Amino acid sequence: MQKLKIAVIGAGRLGSIHARIYKELEDCSLVGICDTNKHQLNEISKNLNTCGYPDYKQLFDKVDAVSIAVPTNLHYKISSDFLKHKRHVLVEKPFTTTLKQADSLIKLARKNKLILQVGHIERFNSAFSAALSHIKAPKFIECHRLSPFPNRSIDIGVVLDLMIHDIDIVLGLLNSRVKKIESVGVPVLTGFEDIANARLTFKNGCVANLTASRVSDEAMRKIRIFQENTYISLNYKEAKASVYKKTDSGIAKENLPIESEEPLIKELKAFIESCIRKKEPLVSGEVAREALAIALKISRQICRKKIS
Repeated sequence: MQKLKIAVIGAGRLGSIHARIYKELEDCSLVGICDTNKHQLNEISKNLNTCGYPDYKQLFDKVDAVSIAVPTNLHYKISSDFLKHKRHVLVEKPFTTTLKQADSLIKLARKNKLILQVGHIERFNSAFSAALSHIKAPKFIECHRLSPFPNRSIDIGVVLDLMIHDIDIVLGLLNSRVKKIESVGVPVLTGFEDIANARLTFKNGCVANLTASRVSDEAMRKIRIFQENTYISLNYKEAKASVYKKTDSGIAKENLPIESEEPLIKELKAFIESCIRKKEPLVSGEVAREALAIALKISRQICRKKIS
């Protein structure tokens, strides 16, 4: 079977990891990497022994698919250009800056029968995968996603940068619409909110409390899920999952077995498989749009409170 020809647009921290993984996978061939920063581009392309391109348009006739890991404000333009040239696209989160842009990309991918996947990596976290079969009917979900200041993605607030991961996970777990959003956030080191909390009330009665910060001393990525007679604790960062269940004698704890494979490797493998087999991706444009819609509502609510 012919290997999928793929390139990475964006030679920053995340894009360079994408390129390194593609270089190591058997089912694809890394055609090259693209970035407007020539020094960074030359360094990474040399380290990976691949071609460097200063202009992504040079890759239209050289690839079957691309990973796009550039600033959010460039997601729409670059993704739409590749989709128009009938190339499969994996674009990092957040999907786009507006729902109108998201709808346009979804329509374009459908029209050209292309794979459009969005990089919500926690869907591929082994701790989350291990716990899925134990999650039945959550009544309360609590998420904490904290990190030191990243010096990247500062063109967006912490809701679109970090909280959107947990929004996507919660929406994926609950087959219910959001009825009410209550949120607060404050800027600390940027012009956007750097720490935020959102409380989502769903029509089925479940409540999700989400906290995200990029001004914390230590990194934390945890989710706790409460349902009848059961409490599930996930640590994404350490890839650990535990289930606590009520028994006749008290509370029984079960540590779930976890696969050791890196989530990003699993995500990129899934993208390649979707492209080759024309299979709907786990996080399609439609799925990512739902998370984006809630994230934008939270961001706007925080912005209105800041202005007032």
